[in-house]
Amino acid sequence: MPEFAQEAGTGQVALVPAAAHETAAAVHRLLRGAGATVATAESLTGGLIGAVLTGIAGASATYRGGAIAYATDLKSGVLGVPRELLERQGAVDPDVARSMAAGVRDRLASDFGLAVTGVAGPEPQGGRPVGLVYIAVAGPGGAQEVREFVFPGDRYQVRSSTVVQALGMLADSVKAYAGK
Repeated sequence: MPEFAQEAGTGQVALVPAAAHETAAAVHRLLRGAGATVATAESLTGGLIGAVLTGIAGASATYRGGAIAYATDLKSGVLGVPRELLERQGAVDPDVARSMAAGVRDRLASDFGLAVTGVAGPEPQGGRPVGLVYIAVAGPGGAQEVREFVFPGDRYQVRSSTVVQALGMLADSVKAYAGK
């Protein structure tokens, strides 16, 4: 079990591991250094990535906003994921994640789009196992990356792991962009 941050004076456990907050701060530094922005499209994390990113002071300089497209029809209606793709592949698919990232990047006019879709559990969804997650980053110049993960644990652990890995992928993408 990872270490978790506690809210000062409340004793309440945060919703994501402390490492997520550290990575979010690094992401903001990288984005500022690159003169770039990010927008998020979240399904299984339900806004946790956006919450972690906006928990950092000065986030408004680099975070454009996000869309929580938990329902499948919102992935199409809000993010522009082709309906045919969703009908053929279902919501938990690498091409859906890629399309979500590109859609949020375009619709929120950001340099980077970060998207997550997967099965947090406790039950499998559409033949997909609990813990299966696709994370995608769409960057400037059409650069795209999508990765598949299978995270162990319960719903909380799957969602927390998704946040940490998504922020890490975003950091790597911004580093690669800034290095050009």
